[in-house]
Amino acid sequence: MRRTPQSRTVKQEGVAIITALLLTTLAIGVVTSLFWNQQVQVRSIENQRLQLQKQWILRGALDWARLILREDGKFTSVDDLTEPWAVPLADTRLDSYVTSDAMGSDVARALLSGSIQDAQSCLNLSTLASHGVINPVDVAAYEKLLGALHQDTGLAKAAAQQIALTQSHSDSQPGTPRPIAFIQIDDLLSVPGYTPQVIAALRNHIIFLPRATPVNINTASAEVLAARMPQLSNSDISLLVAHRRTASFRDLHEVATYLPAAPDPDPALLSVATHYFLINGHITLQQAALQVQGLVERSGSATYLLWLRET
Repeated sequence: MRRTPQSRTVKQEGVAIITALLLTTLAIGVVTSLFWNQQVQVRSIENQRLQLQKQWILRGALDWARLILREDGKFTSVDDLTEPWAVPLADTRLDSYVTSDAMGSDVARALLSGSIQDAQSCLNLSTLASHGVINPVDVAAYEKLLGALHQDTGLAKAAAQQIALTQSHSDSQPGTPRPIAFIQIDDLLSVPGYTPQVIAALRNHIIFLPRATPVNINTASAEVLAARMPQLSNSDISLLVAHRRTASFRDLHEVATYLPAAPDPDPALLSVATHYFLINGHITLQQAALQVQGLVERSGSATYLLWLRET
């Protein structure tokens, strides 16, 4: 059967319509993809901007906390929980102190909270070993703390062995692999037996500091004091904690006077002053949150940031 010119025209029109539909679909797909990519880039830039804003706010809060510690160090040599640095900052809207025009609408909606913690209220695990040799006195103290917190006391020796191993490799030859030194509490997860649950139970009671430090008797928990003062009974520890609620100890002689039957406190193990502090900050900006923790050393009226961790 021979096709007429009219049938060929109809067929060509059908092909043209299909082609137009395909091209339209393709154009819609391309435009949609462009809009999607643009949206992703906008969101990425927005997230980066919010992240930078949060970091700057927290860095400012960190500087403010260091200022508080410097001012405190100018007027007193005793640290206790009644001082201004020990008062936590509850959730605070930043626009309560700075006008929205000065900060921008996003920062004006930010919530900031934080606290300063006496790092020497914790048991310093850096002293579990020295120059690659385990310190049995400090291991015994850590074992007592673990027992008081219902944890496996064998974790003390395991940590001490690993810490000693990092110290004994400090003078190893270049190119020789060596264990990483312990700086933060979470580094204990590299030691067999330590789990996130164990770390959570210990977090407020242990720390790693750059050098050997005494425990501040005015700020340490009852568990830490009992670990550092094993010659005292639990009732003696309770008396110390109860006494400092009304009046902090001004020197170690006061401690000996308050508990005359107890041995004189060792100034290498106990003190009433602190040189290391943990600064904790948390900010919520729109739907995003950022938490920061830093270790600060105070020497006289000067402060030094030793490390900073953001999560």
